[in-house]
Amino acid sequence: MTKGNWTRSEAEEFQDIVVQMGVPNNRIILESKATNTGENVRYSHEVMKQRGINPKKIILVQMPYMERRTYATFMKQWPGDVTTLQVSVSSPSIEFRHYPNSKVGTFRDLIAALLGMLERIRKYPRKGWQITQVIPVNVMAAFQYLVNTERYSDFLG
Repeated sequence: MTKGNWTRSEAEEFQDIVVQMGVPNNRIILESKATNTGENVRYSHEVMKQRGINPKKIILVQMPYMERRTYATFMKQWPGDVTTLQVSVSSPSIEFRHYPNSKVGTFRDLIAALLGMLERIRKYPRKGWQITQVIPVNVMAAFQYLVNTERYSDFLG
């Protein structure tokens, strides 16, 4: 949703934000090569390994609607032993009605993004990109309703 909004990588943009929030620049390890979540996981592991950092705890920070997918991707793509890690996912507490804006899109755009996330959670384990996640029946029913009635299927790729 941020594609084309910035001239720098998301990592560099987010670095500026956390520095403005008080995180010292010298406490940030930047990985700016990744073009997707799986690459971000693998490249971050590589950067930490190069610096001799062997984490015991990892906090994945993401938008609320991407938490499960981020966790599923991390658990599959982390090159190290995930059984030795304490992994948690965090996101800002943002009400859905506050998401839409000129940079991320309309409510319809966000619903389409949510449907795309769920579709990836369903399909990516078969491609070897994520661990399997249990999807509740009522969530799948809502997914099917939206896809069938609102013509969101063009967003599912």
